[in-house]
Amino acid sequence: MNLGQGHILDAEIWGLYFGLKLAVTKGITCLIIEMDAAVVVHLVKNLDGLAHHPFASLINARCALMKHFDNCTLLHIDREKNSVANGLANWSYNLDLGSSDEMVKEFKAEMMCKYEMSDLGLLHHFLGMGVTQTEGSIFIHQKKYALTLLDKFGLKDCKSVSTPLVATDKLKREDGSEAADESLFRKIVGSLLYLTATRPDIMFSASLLARFMHNPSKMHYEAAKRVLMYIQGTIDYGIEYVTGKSALLVGYCDSDWSGSEEDMKSTSGYAFSFGSGAFSCASVKQHSVALSTTEAEYVSAAEATSQAIWLRFVLEDFGEEQTTATTVFCDNTSAIAMAKNPVFHQRSKHIKRKFHFIREAIQEEVIELLYCKGEEQIADIFTKALPKDRFDYLRRMLGVKSASTLEGSVKM
Repeated sequence: MNLGQGHILDAEIWGLYFGLKLAVTKGITCLIIEMDAAVVVHLVKNLDGLAHHPFASLINARCALMKHFDNCTLLHIDREKNSVANGLANWSYNLDLGSSDEMVKEFKAEMMCKYEMSDLGLLHHFLGMGVTQTEGSIFIHQKKYALTLLDKFGLKDCKSVSTPLVATDKLKREDGSEAADESLFRKIVGSLLYLTATRPDIMFSASLLARFMHNPSKMHYEAAKRVLMYIQGTIDYGIEYVTGKSALLVGYCDSDWSGSEEDMKSTSGYAFSFGSGAFSCASVKQHSVALSTTEAEYVSAAEATSQAIWLRFVLEDFGEEQTTATTVFCDNTSAIAMAKNPVFHQRSKHIKRKFHFIREAIQEEVIELLYCKGEEQIADIFTKALPKDRFDYLRRMLGVKSASTLEGSVKM
């Protein structure tokens, strides 16, 4: 895998909207976007705010880039030069990720010529995330955001803990403790969910706490505080993505059968990597009750397969087409056998049909479901609270590490 460096352009917000005109036709306000051929978009209501401007800006920006690139919505590919420029736009910044220096320079020159933009050079911060780039790696973290959270919730000087949750504790809705401040609890959980962008090690914790957003108890609040205390001790942690690794999409899927004591539903978890750190992870409670461990693992594998198929489409757009079946590791041999042997069985006849598409994906060699030992199951960290040693090992396997352990000892 070849990692291109990230650059950032600072845009004058109103400069993005030149070429826009307003017209009133039969009492309906219209937005006319000037391109090679004029396009008229009929709006439901007047442009009192900026709600419709992003759509207009996207069309306008694409028109400038269509002259030079084959493209989808945000990805611009020069087939002749075999290089890629990826532009991610928000209100005032444009983030450019390129596979070659020449491509990035051309992309930025075009954007600055068309719009009022300033070249800020290499990317260091974007949408609350810090980025440290070297020739061989990119390290993404949210240290500044994490420090802000600790200060906001009065835990700036708290003692740290080694794991986000206590392995032996089971949270449930009716736990006998008094009610907690619902507004404060929601703020903490919402903040933790955003932090999972670069901290998949707290994904299960945040997902579990999000189940108690309505009428949280004191015990739920204390569990949320513990996650913040864990963040205190791992404040400079993030994910490192290394160049030169194998450009193959690999996934892991797991489940915790009947992990929810209230409704006895299981929790699914999966993680995908592309040569180094994990970049696509999830921890979700299954929608129906599984009657066995095998069924819970089968449902988890089906959910991971759905994600794998989508990721293959995305990678193909980036010029990283997966020509072989994507390997997804599962630690349950019965679930693997059920997926590979599409026959009617007494123990699986009740499983919803939507999960059986995994069999078709295997037959068409889109994915390959393989067995891995339970000790090597990375997705285990997304299904349950774990003891320290097990948690630390799986965190390393995800690619989550301290900035101080990086080559050259990065200072943040």
